[in-house]
Order: sequence, then structure tokens, then C-alpha cells
Amino acid sequence: MFTEMTNIEPKYIYLFRSGELERRARALESRLASCDICPHVCKVNRLEGETGFCRSGRLPIVASICAHRGEEPALSGVNGSGTIFFGNCNMRCVYCQNHQISQSWRRQKSNETGCRSLAAHMIYLQDEMGCHNINFVSPSHFAPQIVRALVEAVPMGLHIPIVYNTGGYDSLDTLKELDGIVDIYLPDIRYADDKTAKKYSQAPDYVKYNRAAMNEMYRQVGDLVVDGNGVARRGLIVRHLILPNRLAGSEESLQWIEKELSPSVTMSVMSQYSPRHKAPGIPLLSRRISPTEYESVLKCLSDLGMENGWLQGMESSDHYLPDFEREGHPFDTDPVGAIHESPPHDVPNKKRSA
Repeated sequence: MFTEMTNIEPKYIYLFRSGELERRARALESRLASCDICPHVCKVNRLEGETGFCRSGRLPIVASICAHRGEEPALSGVNGSGTIFFGNCNMRCVYCQNHQISQSWRRQKSNETGCRSLAAHMIYLQDEMGCHNINFVSPSHFAPQIVRALVEAVPMGLHIPIVYNTGGYDSLDTLKELDGIVDIYLPDIRYADDKTAKKYSQAPDYVKYNRAAMNEMYRQVGDLVVDGNGVARRGLIVRHLILPNRLAGSEESLQWIEKELSPSVTMSVMSQYSPRHKAPGIPLLSRRISPTEYESVLKCLSDLGMENGWLQGMESSDHYLPDFEREGHPFDTDPVGAIHESPPHDVPNKKRSA
């Protein structure tokens, strides 16, 4: 079961008062001069506008903001998760459902904004939209800018949890600077094989970096903690997207989590894969997952005794398709339940912990 707690002040507010948040912002910003913020270690001077793999310079790129009600129930709650989608990415997944903003760097240039404007977006999502948290999507290449924006946002009244919603290709040194700043880590564990990760996401040594990152995230925030309304306040939620033809190495990844982290880790197992972007032209990725592939992952969860979290149903691939060229909300219906609770494999009438 998830641990319950009463509302308490996020640690980043204490770090602001002590001056540590400003120190962390400066330390991260200084690394942009020879960028090593993510595992690509491009060594370009982003402070002077040079760009490397992520095609991003000094300023953060905000592609879209919304109150997202289709995230995991503990994040969406009643009012939604205050989601800020960053442009560009430090991965290039050939099947990316966000490819309109993650792999269109020329167009994303027009979405550059200042850190104070980023802070204002946070306050809008908190105060005007009533969101339960600030959910940074694809944040890995903008970690310094996020911390600088938090320095601006705390005096404006920001007081809700910070979610770091990442593809899982993260630098250990960068994550250590985020200790006490991020309340909820939401990483993907996308692959169990480096060759597959490089081929389909241009993420060399993904497994090494991903597993080291999750170890550090779990060390920082531990198991998921929710308030009296079941809304997340702190902790680790690991997402795993099932891919066709077992390309994600699902069983191996789940076994690693159970052994190296804990069987109590909160999992979000996603069946929403739909061939997007370049995937229709790649035979191994050109179809949705099969019932057999889905059931094998559910059986693995059950065999490992991993009972905390959520499972998507097989129908999820029909619902969860964003369009960032649409006016307003990128999710046409923003379906509550696109990510939903479901019984573990072969355990009738027993819901996973909520």
C-alpha cells in the first residue's frame, strides 16, 4: 500500500530560504558553458547559444502547458497535474507520441521563454487551474533552467510538489543537484538492452544511465507517499511502456526493479503504444502490442509480487494520442482513466494498491 501523510511543505521551499536553491541554480547553470547536463555530454556552450544533441540553448522552451487529467490517478487527482511540456528532448525515439514538440527543434525555437516566464506558468497552473503539482515533461536537458525558475517561483507563492517526468536518460551528477528539489520522480524504464536503446532512441548506454538514475531517484524520495485524498506528495513512480516484439525487455526490467530497488516500488505499466512518428515504417514497431505480450508482462508483475501502482487496459492505445498542433489542450478528451487501476494477472477482484 502507498504511505499516507498529511500535507507538509515541499523541501524546495526550505532550500530557497536557506540560499541552497540559489546555489544549486548557479552550479547547474555554470555547467551549461560546457554542457554535461545529460549523458550525451556534448560540451557545447549553451550560454552562448551553441547547441548539441538536444538542440537547446540557454533559454527553456515551453511547448505547451495544461491541467492534465490523464496522468496516473495519484498525480491527476481531481483538478489535474500542472503539466509543462518542454520542447526538444535528449532522446530521439522513433515512435515518440510527442514528436511534434520533441523532434521539431527549428519550430520550437519560437517557444523559447525566460525563466521568470516559466515561473509564471507554474503559478498559473497552481493558482488559476488548481493543479495538484507541477509536472515537468522531458526536463532532462533543462534542469538548470528549471531550478532557476523555481528560485523565481517560490517568492511568487509556489508551494505544490514538483514532478520530474523523464525518459530516464539522466545524468547522475545532475540528479544529485536536484536532491530535495524534486518531490516526485516519474522516470521511464524504457529498455533493458543498449543496442535497442541506441537504435530506436539514440540513447547510448541507456541501461547503465537509466538504472543508475533510478537508484539515485529512489534514494532521494523513496516509495510513493500520498495525502488523505490519495494525491501524491513525494516518492518514485516508474513508468514502463510495453513495446511490440518484446523490444522493451519488460520482464528483465521488472526483475531488475524488484531485485535492485524494491518490490514495493510504484509501477505504472503502460499498454498505450501506438505506431507514431517513424514507427509505421519500421517492421518491428509498426503494430500495437498483442494480448499475449500484454499478458506476459502482467504475469511477470504478479510472479514478482509487485502490487503497487497502475496498469493500463489494452484499449489505451485508442485514447492517449496528443496533438500539439491543436489549439488549446493537446489532449482532445484528456481521458481520466487512460491510465487506470486494473487487477494484477490472474488475481480476480483484487485491485492494485491505490
